[in-house]
Amino acid sequence: MSSGVDVNLENIWIKFGDFVAVREANVNINGGDFFSFLGPSGCGKTTILRAVSGFLNPSEGRVLIGGKDMAGLGPNKRPTALIFQNLALFPLMKVWENITFSMEVSGASAGERRKRADELLDMIALPGQGDKLPSELSGGQKQRVAIARALCAQPDVLLLDEPLSALDLKLRQHMRTELREIQQRVGITFIYITHDQGEALTMSDSVAVMRAGIIDQIGDGHAVYDTPATPFVASFVGENNVFRGKISAINGDEATIATNRSGELLSKITPAAVGKLNVGDDAMMFVRPEVLKMQEGDAKTTISAKVLNEEFEGNSYSIYLEGEGGKQIKMAMPNLGNDPHKAKGDMVSFSYDASNAVVMPAGDLASE
Repeated sequence: MSSGVDVNLENIWIKFGDFVAVREANVNINGGDFFSFLGPSGCGKTTILRAVSGFLNPSEGRVLIGGKDMAGLGPNKRPTALIFQNLALFPLMKVWENITFSMEVSGASAGERRKRADELLDMIALPGQGDKLPSELSGGQKQRVAIARALCAQPDVLLLDEPLSALDLKLRQHMRTELREIQQRVGITFIYITHDQGEALTMSDSVAVMRAGIIDQIGDGHAVYDTPATPFVASFVGENNVFRGKISAINGDEATIATNRSGELLSKITPAAVGKLNVGDDAMMFVRPEVLKMQEGDAKTTISAKVLNEEFEGNSYSIYLEGEGGKQIKMAMPNLGNDPHKAKGDMVSFSYDASNAVVMPAGDLASE
């Protein structure tokens, strides 16, 4: 199997008439990385994948694979293989024939093909399954066969367009682990398209978060979750409580935001916004439900609210609260065997560590 190669997108614009599907995308993907494009439907992520695979020519910019400009090269001339959502296995061919179809097209003997199929079946943890028909396999097994078939063509880059979306939740979670393990075994570059943040965070070395044709942030899972660059990323990746207001003070990489509902609150400035926020600017502060604690802290990190309801989820509790002015706040607490039960209507004070909150210039949220 070839090792992964770098993929570089340089100033990619993709337009359909007056509609701009992708705007000024600059992405550097390291060889052998598992890289995900994450975003809601219609944000341009599949369009980018089609430009990498050669099914679509960018209006501007260059796609480089292994340092080579792909301009003018169609899908069959590129060192890529694409796995679609529907898998497209041939129903009347046995599994081993499906896997080695590319070898049959290039004239390999049945013996060579069978040997290669058995190697790949071992790699995807389906040894001895080669003589079955696709209809005899489970959804997750079909998924792995589609991956083996793509790998049989020995691509430098494997492109996956929401391949787990048709699977049920348990199987999807299981296949995340499988996919990551397969990628690490073969060592080639994977480019993965998903709207599922759990998939992107658990599998990827790096994630590009997209909205409306624009890449808002590229980073590893920790960076996009803990230090989101924009309000869109903060509200799209994981759950977040948002507090709106104006910046009343800045001290290094910390800011105080005068909120219209919860008074003055202290937060770190997200790294992308350091040096770009000024006193008086409209801003948004984000605090994750899991960093809120049912105890009072410093005056600028303590919030009072009324309990609306509590949901028991087995390993955790979700507590929904109503802050001043009707703002809903969510708190997540682990189930440590001591029920934190609060009665509906109780007034409570809770706090957070300022280093676990991020503030940034006001902008569009994912849900708006």
